[in-house]
Parts: sequence; C-alpha cells; structure tokens
Amino acid sequence: MANLNYPENTFVVVATGEGAKTFRVCNGSLEHQGDWSPGHLADDGPAGKTPPDMPPHELNEATFAKLIAQRLYPMAHAGEFDALILAADPDTLGQIRPSLHQEVTSKIVLELAKTLTNSSVDDIERSIANG
Repeated sequence: MANLNYPENTFVVVATGEGAKTFRVCNGSLEHQGDWSPGHLADDGPAGKTPPDMPPHELNEATFAKLIAQRLYPMAHAGEFDALILAADPDTLGQIRPSLHQEVTSKIVLELAKTLTNSSVDDIERSIANG
C-alpha cells in the first residue's frame, strides 16, 4: 500500500483510448470507483478536425478521449472533486487536454503520460506517488 501524498478524495482517471478506470484517494491509497467504457462512439465525434485518412480505431480513441473530458466537467462543476489526477497513454492524454474545461484543468494536480489501465492498483499507486 502506497501512502499517496494527495488530498483525500482526489479523483483519479487512468485511461487509454479504449477504456478508463476511476479511483479516489482514500486514507492514502486508491479506492476503485468504477470503469468507464467507450459506449456507442458512432453517436459522438472526436474533438477537433478529423483527418480523412484516420483509421476507425484511432477515430474511436479520439472520440472516447473527448467523452472523458466531457464527463469530467459536470463532476468538477458539481464539486465532486477538488483535485484530479489524469494518467493516460501519451496519445490519449494529448487528445483529452484540448477538450478539458478550465474548471477541470484548474483541479489537475498531476498528469502522467503513461499506460496504466492494465496495471495493478499497487503499480498505479507507485506511479502516482513517483509522478
């Protein structure tokens, strides 16, 4: 168990373009809150302009990154978290950033450009602690 030096109730999103796990910092360690899945991506489009030759899997990843950003805004606005940690593979993190509302970005205490979705909670905690 890591002793995470982040405020209690910090919201943690560990994502790739294919899925996300969410956690909260509770008593110095991570408590799993649930998983976010892409759902029906055909109903939404990616953020920004899409190159015409973009492969479908990249289009889906870009769309999911936008949906993560859209999901975080109402949570931040409702005061569901005061601090946020975003850990995502470099491509996904780069796709999430431009879609984040300022109210969300103001709460970010750590960004990790690292793929951790298949890692154990202990490994995620170590990465965040060393972030």
